[in-house]
Amino acid sequence: MPSSDYDSASLPDLLPLYYRRLFPFSQYYRWLNYGGVQKNYFQNREFSFTLKDDIYVRYQSFTTQNELEKEMQKMNPYKIDIGAVYSHRPSQHNTVKSGTFQALEKELVFDIDMTDYDDVRSCCSAADICSKCWTLMTIAIRILDRALRDDFGFQHLLWVYSGRRGVHCWVCDEAARKLSVAARSAVAEYLSLVKGGEETMKKVSLSDPIHPFIRESLLVVEQYFPRYGLQEQDILGRKESVDKHLIKELDLPLTLPSNVRKDLQQDFQNERKPEVRWKLIRDHATKKKAAGKKGHHFDKEIMLQYCYPRLDVNVSKGVNHLLKTIHAFMTTTSLSSLLTRTCSSFNLDQDAFLFPSTLKNWIDLILFAFFFLIPVKTDGITFFSLICEELDRPRIGEEEEKAEDDKDKENEKDAAERRKIRDYKRTSLAKYVKCFDQFLDGIAQSRKGELLRKSDLQKDF
Repeated sequence: MPSSDYDSASLPDLLPLYYRRLFPFSQYYRWLNYGGVQKNYFQNREFSFTLKDDIYVRYQSFTTQNELEKEMQKMNPYKIDIGAVYSHRPSQHNTVKSGTFQALEKELVFDIDMTDYDDVRSCCSAADICSKCWTLMTIAIRILDRALRDDFGFQHLLWVYSGRRGVHCWVCDEAARKLSVAARSAVAEYLSLVKGGEETMKKVSLSDPIHPFIRESLLVVEQYFPRYGLQEQDILGRKESVDKHLIKELDLPLTLPSNVRKDLQQDFQNERKPEVRWKLIRDHATKKKAAGKKGHHFDKEIMLQYCYPRLDVNVSKGVNHLLKTIHAFMTTTSLSSLLTRTCSSFNLDQDAFLFPSTLKNWIDLILFAFFFLIPVKTDGITFFSLICEELDRPRIGEEEEKAEDDKDKENEKDAAERRKIRDYKRTSLAKYVKCFDQFLDGIAQSRKGELLRKSDLQKDF
């Protein structure tokens, strides 16, 4: 299908192609089955589908990969959410005794939404995002990834572009999946630093000694704040920002003495460069610290209020909370109405923190965009059309593979599965599927190691 022929009304025709030829059912099942950790683990998982015209279907569950595949190809959902593993099959929740249908396990998840930063970004608002404010997601990923690994010991973190205006993190370790509501709340609160709603001007307060976690977070924030805060958001250059951050934000007891504020306001009249103004603020903080006075962390508080991750703690606390799955379509617009996206995963070992100036860069530099397939136009190019063209393009070895399929006609199921695998391998999406496979291999290897450890402890040789 030529890219010039694309029409948004064709989406219902394209979804069946997506689910029939390119959705990673094998990897998807492998992820949510976790090696069959216990009986009925996969079949007790809740799925919900959003269909055409916003029809919402909850409490879906499936016994096997094949059953899931058939239902998704039948319903062609516009969006997929996944929830907890329950005590009973979710599809039978109305048939079990009242009070016995309980959410037992789910990945520990974190949701960082760009709209929660609207008070500290001037480039965009609401669902819009750009290269400037995407820096906030970069900072959030770096801070939280380190903390979850080093402070809590988790290993299997799946960072996922939410599809619209932020990122999700799925912590897939067995210990994380079994956490109680209280334990999830404790982790979320540990990682939360920015407190207060729209009416709260000062949302970060530090005291001595600064917690090691906050110190580690500051190391990340300090790398990005000069460019993000001073240059791209110009917080000390625009008059409304200067008034806000020197008068309202810092005019608090023990935070910035009135004489220091007056000195800064006078200095700012003589100096217009944001970098120099910021140095003046930091110099005052240093002087207060040297004098042994309290409230000398106001420079750090400003940086953290502007840049520290803002979590939706309710998403992390609830075991039965539904969250958009990876590979799920998201048909709302943002990025200045340029992109329509799917939920796709970050490769943290590569340049995962660069924001695209074109769709090609988004795919190549940020995402494991192996199923970024809803038609998107950037510079007149529809990415979905390119993938379709790749599917239809002859390649080396095509004739040999066709001959193999002819030989396998007696086993149509196996032949169909091989064709489906080759479909994504024929496109530029193949390398991203491989990355997801590597993530799943890591989970499998950990499970194998744990089984060996338990066997050794039981002396089961």
